[in-house]
Amino acid sequence: MLEVKHLAKHFGEKAAVKNVSFQVNQGDAFGLLGPNGAGKSTTISMITGLLSPDEGEISMHGKTMRKHPKFLKQRIGLVPQTIALYDMMNARENLEFWGTVYGITGSALKDNVNWCLQVAGLEDNSKQLVKKYSGGMQRRLNIAVGMIHRPEVLIMDEPTVGIDPQSRNHILETVKNLNRQGVTIIYTSHYMEEVQFLCERLAIMDHGQVIAYGDLNDVRQLAGTLATITIDTQGDLTALVAELQQDLSLKQVQNKEGALVMQSTNAASAVSKAVLAMSRHGLQPTKINVEEPNLESAFLHLTGRQLRDGWDGASA
Repeated sequence: MLEVKHLAKHFGEKAAVKNVSFQVNQGDAFGLLGPNGAGKSTTISMITGLLSPDEGEISMHGKTMRKHPKFLKQRIGLVPQTIALYDMMNARENLEFWGTVYGITGSALKDNVNWCLQVAGLEDNSKQLVKKYSGGMQRRLNIAVGMIHRPEVLIMDEPTVGIDPQSRNHILETVKNLNRQGVTIIYTSHYMEEVQFLCERLAIMDHGQVIAYGDLNDVRQLAGTLATITIDTQGDLTALVAELQQDLSLKQVQNKEGALVMQSTNAASAVSKAVLAMSRHGLQPTKINVEEPNLESAFLHLTGRQLRDGWDGASA
C-alpha cells in the first residue's frame, strides 16, 4: 500500500537518512523505532511531503509523492509529537478549521467532525476552549485533527509523550480500535510496550539506516531465542545444578546468589524439568520468573543502547 524506496536526506554534510526502504501493507499497525537522532522524524517528514528526499521515492497505490503529491497527502494523516492546535478555539472549531484546509465542506465536514469527536471521546467537551483541556485531552484532540479527512494511513509520532497513564491507555485503545476499523497505522514511540501492544510489523532505525525490519516476532528473536528462567529456592543447589547441566536442552545452568538460573528455547519444558529435579533433591521453588526474548532486548542487541538513551523530548 505504502512503499518507501531508497530514501536519503542530507542536511549540509550530515546524512540524516541513508538508503531507507520498507513497505507498509494495508491494515498494518507498523512501528518505526529508533533512538534520538536515528532519522525517524526526517523519514516521516518525507513520507508526508513536508520534506523532499535527496534520493529515493515514496509511493502509494502505485502513485509517487514526487509526481502525485496531492493524491498521497489526501490519503495520509499526521499526528505530530508537538500539539498542533489553536488553544483559543474549542475542539469542534479546531476540527472544522482543519477540515476546510483539506477541502471538506457541508454535511461531509459535519459528519467527519462528529466522528472524530466520538473516536477521541471528546463529544461532551467539544465546546470547551482547548487551553482549558488537560494534557491528555489535548493529545486526543491532536489525534482527532490528524483523522479529520479520514486518511487511509495515519502516522503518529510519539502521541503519548508527557501524559498521565489513564490518558495514555485511552489513546492506545483508540489507536487499536482505529486499526481494527481498517486504518493503517505508522507509529513511533520511545515506549517498547506500546509498540508491542499495537504493532505486528516494524522497522528499527539507527544512524539514519534501517537495521531491522519485519514481523514483530522475527525482530524480537534477533536478540536470540533463549528464555532466561530464574527459580528462587532455599538449600544447597550444588547437586541440582550439576544434574541439570547434563541436560543439553538447558544452557548456562548456574547457582546465582542462591537462585537457580538457566536458559532454554522452551521455557515451559525447562521449568518442568527444573521443578521435578528440585523435588528429587528435596528443594521447593519459592518464586519462578521467566524472561522471554522481547523487543527491548532485541533493540539493545541491535543498537547497543536503550531506546530512551539520549532522548531529549524530540525524535529525529
